[in-house]
Amino acid sequence: MNINFSGRHFPSEIILQMIRYYVSYKLSYHDIEELMAERGIDVNHSTINRWVIKYTPLLEHQARQKKKPVAYSWRMEETYINVKGQWKYYYRAVDKHGNIIDFLLCDRRDEKAAHAFFNKAINHNGLPEKVVIDKSGANALALHNLNVQLWLSGRMLALIEVLQVKYLNNLVEQSHRKVKGKMHQCLGWKSDEGAKATLAGVEIWSMIKNGQLNNPDGLYAWDEF
Repeated sequence: MNINFSGRHFPSEIILQMIRYYVSYKLSYHDIEELMAERGIDVNHSTINRWVIKYTPLLEHQARQKKKPVAYSWRMEETYINVKGQWKYYYRAVDKHGNIIDFLLCDRRDEKAAHAFFNKAINHNGLPEKVVIDKSGANALALHNLNVQLWLSGRMLALIEVLQVKYLNNLVEQSHRKVKGKMHQCLGWKSDEGAKATLAGVEIWSMIKNGQLNNPDGLYAWDEF
């Protein structure tokens, strides 16, 4: 799927550059507006915001088509995200090498939310052999119910090993830093769509920097974006 930039006042390369500036660095929309003005490009910060919301989900879709397989040992945890002055829960998982597996923003922290996250992650990345989680009972219950489904479907050999070992999850906790840093920089998000678009962009940039996307031409990270 090609992203359609028709009807825009600026070339696609300029639009993508501004989106990347926002999701890659601790820059506000006003900061990027000033940076572009220094280069003779007159663009309003609110326009950049609309571009992030419109195009980042499309970039995420393209990135998933190019994503390399992840390891079968996962580390999963949720973190807090501020949206419209309320705390929501951002579910994330990385593999044993620190590669990003998947992510999902949810209103609640419960078995239903954890189950939705695992369904999304498995749908895009396949079944893991092992999942390391914290002491969350909701996450453990979601994985238990997934294993029950696998058992009832006759896939006994595909059952997921579940480990609740705090220190093994340091890897995913450390990988939250970029997400949390962006949230603190922008003082939380004003809308769900803004939060989801920005978070997806942060994850795409991290995947590119990690070398997780197929890049046969050997492009630099900013060109690959």
